[in-house]
Amino acid sequence: MRIAVTGSIATDHLMVFPGRFAEQLLPEQLAHVSLSFLVDGLEIRRGGVAANIAFGLGGFGLSPLLVAAVGTDFAEYEVWLKEHGVDTSGVRVCAQRQTARFMCITDQDANQIAAFYAGAMAESREIDLRVLLAGTERPGLVLISPDDPAAMLRHTAECRELGIPFAADPSQQLARLDGDQVRDLVDGATWLFTNEYEAALLMERTGWSRDEVLAAVGTWVTTLGEKGVRVEHAGQPSLTVPAVPDVATADPTGVGDAFRAGFLAAVSHRVPLEPAARLGCALASVVLGSVGSQSHEVDPAHLSTVVERAYGPGAARPLAPVLGEPA
Repeated sequence: MRIAVTGSIATDHLMVFPGRFAEQLLPEQLAHVSLSFLVDGLEIRRGGVAANIAFGLGGFGLSPLLVAAVGTDFAEYEVWLKEHGVDTSGVRVCAQRQTARFMCITDQDANQIAAFYAGAMAESREIDLRVLLAGTERPGLVLISPDDPAAMLRHTAECRELGIPFAADPSQQLARLDGDQVRDLVDGATWLFTNEYEAALLMERTGWSRDEVLAAVGTWVTTLGEKGVRVEHAGQPSLTVPAVPDVATADPTGVGDAFRAGFLAAVSHRVPLEPAARLGCALASVVLGSVGSQSHEVDPAHLSTVVERAYGPGAARPLAPVLGEPA
């Protein structure tokens, strides 16, 4: 199954603070925060949620269609993505703006403070999926990941109009969306992706209970950090898959994107949910151990080994359509 990924493409500016943010925050002064952190290093990396997920899917040989808006500074990044199996024909190049920027400081407890400059991403609302997909191989799934809010709403509506299954991944943009917008993005999604905090925020924004969310979507996938991932479907017991244990944390940026890539790569091959979630956790562990969200290689043999070590002998066997037969 071919997957189209809509959302952000950005350059990541990643910094590390050797202390703890919590120790710098004074409870009685939280209404007047003015802090500057002296960081130990700066890494400038390729990023953006849609690009990260497409990079992962490309590593599995799925040739995902990337749909996003960028500036004229994208040329080198585009070559990189093409070299890693990503179809960039759905990327809109804007002459007047720079590609989006993500600026993030991570402390020694892996807490993060970040800022995001949209730049050219603001023009992604001009991309028409009906025109883009005319005369081309229609994807079996469109992932609507964080993007310009108007673009997310437009692409969701176009998926419904075209009859293409879609996955809702509002994540960071939940803070910018009102209840009606979140309900519109989620209702009818084949897949809904959140982390644990976003799950609570989504219910607060929509006014829906957990059961009402499950009634509105096909399957709800919630990443739980070091506790793994929870997969829920209306009328069925929830499934919890633990994270890969004992992974040294180098940089948490892009870990959730890696999970989505691994999970969807497995789902695209009709792998059952539990092994699909295990593959997502395995790829997430690889990214967690590297600096930058695209500095790793998608190595099927290594991922097979990670799955077997984390989940037991034979755990990689159901993933053979994605990874090949385990050694």
